[in-house]
Amino acid sequence: MPFSNLEAFHTKLNDLPIQNSDAASRASARDATLTKPPGALGTLEELAVWAAGWQGHQPTLDAPQIVIFAGNHGVCAKGVSAFPPEVTAQMVANFENGGAAINQLAKAFDASFSVHPIHLETPTQDFTAEPAMSEAECVEAINIGWNAVSDASDMLIVGEMGIGNTTIAAALSAALFGGAGETWAGPGTGISQDGISLKASVIDEGLLRHNDILNDPMAILQCLGGRELAAMVGAILSARYKKVPVILDGFVSCAAAAILAKANPHALDHCVAGHVSAEPGHILLLQYLQKTPLLNLRMRLGEGSGAALALGIIKGAFATHNGMASFAEAGVSTKG
Repeated sequence: MPFSNLEAFHTKLNDLPIQNSDAASRASARDATLTKPPGALGTLEELAVWAAGWQGHQPTLDAPQIVIFAGNHGVCAKGVSAFPPEVTAQMVANFENGGAAINQLAKAFDASFSVHPIHLETPTQDFTAEPAMSEAECVEAINIGWNAVSDASDMLIVGEMGIGNTTIAAALSAALFGGAGETWAGPGTGISQDGISLKASVIDEGLLRHNDILNDPMAILQCLGGRELAAMVGAILSARYKKVPVILDGFVSCAAAAILAKANPHALDHCVAGHVSAEPGHILLLQYLQKTPLLNLRMRLGEGSGAALALGIIKGAFATHNGMASFAEAGVSTKG
C-alpha cells in the first residue's frame, strides 16, 4: 500500500506536481488563433487550457473515469439521517447492477465506472464520543482511493454513497473553516427542520469533543471523517500525481477535497467544481475553496452525478478547442 501512516500521506502534499506550463501556453496560443472573438467561449476556453496544462498535451476526454466510494457512519445512531444505514449497501448493489442515476450518466458520457464499498458492515465510530476512525482505518481508506485511479484516465470524478455523510461533510467543513453546526448543517436526504437542528447539535458535540486537533487537517479527517471521504482524499491526490484533472462533485466530495486544500492551498489546482448542489453548506464551501461551479441544477443526489453532467461541458470545451479552424485556415479576416 502506498502509505503506512497519515504523516507519510501528509508529506506527499509538500511537493506536489505542478501544471505543465508549456502545454498550457500552447493551448492558450492556439485559442488565440481560433475563429472567434477573444474570450467569446468564456469558461470553455479556460477549461481547455486548464486541462491541457495538467494532461501535458492537447486536451482529451477519451478515458473519463468515475469512481464511487461507500462507507457507513456510527454517528447515524444519533438520528441525523432520514434513511437507515442499510441503504448504503442496498445502493451499492444498485450501482453494481447498473440501476442508479450515476450509471446512466456514466454510459451517456462514455465514462468507466466502479464502486468501492469499504467495510460497510463496520461503521465508523460515533465522532461525538471518540475518533471516527483509528489512524490505521483512515490510512487504509486513503490507500483504497489512491489505488482506484487508473493510469489510463484522462479525467476523474470521485463520488460517494454513505447514509449520514452530509453530517460528516458539515462537521469537516466546520472543523476546517470555522462556524458552528448550524452554519453547515442542511437537509441531506430530506430531513425536517427539527432534524437539521439535531444534526447541527451533533456536529457541535463532535467539534467540542475533538477541539484539540482542529489545527491538523489529517487529524480532522481521522476524527470527524468517514471511510468514503478518506478514500476520496486519496483518489484526488493520486490523480494529481498521475496528471489527471479532477471534476469535484457535491458537498461531500468537496468536503473531502477541502482536507487537501487546508493542508496545501495549491492541492486542488488540478480540480474544477462540476456543480453547486442544493445542500446549503456546499455554496459556502465552494467560496472557501475558491471554486466556481460549472452547473447549478439544484441537485443533491451525490454519487458523482453533478460532476458527471459537467463532463458534457468539458467535452464541449475540448471539441471547440481541438476542432475549430484558425482564422488563417478558414480564410477569415482578423480584427483590423
